[in-house]
This record gives sequence, C-alpha cells and structure tokens, in this order.
Amino acid sequence: MTQPLDSQPLDWIARWQHIARRIRVPLGFLTAALYLFELGRRAPQPAAVAWSLALVLPGLWLRGYAAGYVKKNRELTVTGPYAHTRNPLYLGSMLIAAGFAVALLSWPVGLVLAVGFAVVYIPVIASEERFLRATFPGFGAYCRRVPRLIPRLTPARPTEAQTTPGAFSPALYLKHREYNAGIGAALLYLSLLILRRAFGALVHVLR
Repeated sequence: MTQPLDSQPLDWIARWQHIARRIRVPLGFLTAALYLFELGRRAPQPAAVAWSLALVLPGLWLRGYAAGYVKKNRELTVTGPYAHTRNPLYLGSMLIAAGFAVALLSWPVGLVLAVGFAVVYIPVIASEERFLRATFPGFGAYCRRVPRLIPRLTPARPTEAQTTPGAFSPALYLKHREYNAGIGAALLYLSLLILRRAFGALVHVLR
C-alpha cells in the first residue's frame, strides 16, 4: 500500500534525524582530531587569526542577540534577529565555525564542518519547522516573509496577528546560558596559542 504523499516528508525527516543522532558524536570527535592535527602541522598565522574574528565575533553577537528574544515552545518569535532570519542561532554557529576554519587556514577543517552542519542541522531545522507549523498558525505567513537562513537586510514587519512587541531580555540570555558560546570561543583561541606551543615543545623533546 502506497503511503500518503504528506506522510513521506515526515518519514524522510525522521530517518535523517536518526542518522544524524548516530553520527553526531563521531563527527565531533573527527572534527576535534582534525583540528588538533592541523594545529600541530603548522602554526596559526596572526593575520588569519585576526581575520577569523570578523566571523567569530558577529557569530557570537548574533547567537547572544537571538538568545535574548527566543521563547522556545511558548510563542513564535518574529522580532529582533528573527525578523531577518528564521534561524539566527544556527547562522551564528556557522559563522563561528567558519571563523575557526579561517584561523587555521585549513580547508579540511572547513570541509568537515560544512558537511557536519549539513548533516546535523538540515534535519533539525526541518523538524523544528514541522513543530512550529503545527503549533503556531502564523508560522506559514512568517516563512513567506523571512528567509530560512540567509538574512534579509531589512526587518520583516509582523502581521496583525503578531503584534506582541519584542525586546532583548537579559534574563532570557542568561536562562539560555548563551555566555557558554563566548567561553568556548575564548578557550579555542587560547588553544591556538597554548596547544601549538605544547606541540612544539613535545617535538623538541622527541628529537
């Protein structure tokens, strides 16, 4: 018996989510191992590290800005960064990851990160959109005005049904613990300096 057409996308999303959950941790270990390998292979260039900040800092800002607006599962957030892109948190994460690939000047790291984001985030975004579409009647109209990922330059105006004013909330920012992203980025930048020196010292001892 042939399945209804409207059930097929749901099965596709569920299958992809299952695969993503199984490979997410191994892919993370692979990325970390490749990061360490590239770091040990050549020293980071100061200019590349400086240029990486042009991606990492906006990514951290975007994630923090979005965390102060979003009220997960309680209301459809359409203001702040959500008036420009439907997924500012994921876009911020992609900018941060791209920044660290630039800091290492490593196309293998960039390739693994790109594949990882595609494999993990595509089913996550699809699943979240399915939930939002079923939960909030205005989500379809919101999708027609605001792009999924690449932000529009001007903020989309909310519809008459979405008149709840939005403002950045420090309490929401703290609740979502988005400061952890900043701490993680700072530790990664420290690793560019400290781990490289440790690798150099180890090589010197082994010679």
